[in-house]
Amino acid sequence: MSKVAVSKLPTVGALFWAIKIVATTLGESASNFVSMAPLNLGYGASSVIFLAAFSLTLMMQLRADRFRPIVFWPVILTTSIVGTAMSDFMNRTAGLGYAGGAIVLTTLLVSVLLGWRATGQTMDVERISTTQGEVLYWTATLVSNTLGTSSGDFLSDGLGIGFRDSAMVLSAAMLLILAVHYGTSVSGTVLFWAAYVLTRPLGAVAENAVEKPVAQGGLGVGTAVTSAALLAVLLVLVAYQSLTPRQQMRTAEATPEELPVASKPTL
Repeated sequence: MSKVAVSKLPTVGALFWAIKIVATTLGESASNFVSMAPLNLGYGASSVIFLAAFSLTLMMQLRADRFRPIVFWPVILTTSIVGTAMSDFMNRTAGLGYAGGAIVLTTLLVSVLLGWRATGQTMDVERISTTQGEVLYWTATLVSNTLGTSSGDFLSDGLGIGFRDSAMVLSAAMLLILAVHYGTSVSGTVLFWAAYVLTRPLGAVAENAVEKPVAQGGLGVGTAVTSAALLAVLLVLVAYQSLTPRQQMRTAEATPEELPVASKPTL
């Protein structure tokens, strides 16, 4: 066994999921703030701007020598922001529609995950210890966060369920995954990725339920207030994680072949 000093990705626990949901929810709000009201730059221009921001944060993460919350979570946030803009561009400007966008992105995500498994790199995020594995992780994250906007819009608007009811459906799905994790022997890696993908549409519909006007089924809070509140929560959670480093990262062990399925991560 070759030992890596520390992992560049966080341990998966309650704090991980809390920050992931807040960050992806903020991504929806921040993207709407720029591409729609109040800045109204449009989906195409916003996508280009956000892709540049994502590239910058990703480069910093890949250059990091260990897990650093202040470096890691901005990448999650920018994948959510650019994912929202790109999804809206595909579905609305390019005319794919919510169902079409969700189908295309679901196919792409499945292809990425299958391709990842075929490389022999581990899909257990707590044991990723190579640059190739980390690039695959961020590729899957970007696609899943883009899919999250399309699938959230498809649930709430395409199927007419509405923002709040969609949030309840997705929350129930997350609880079901949690029950399966603790009550069955289903692969923890499979369950992790199911939950990881679902956090994005959950964040999308929850944000819309707060931000959108009352006439559209929201609370009418607006993007500015919603974004500011979510940013404040995110900063507090990331600061706490930064102050408890020994609890948030682990020593990673890996064989040279990096087996595709490792130990069961904590949901």
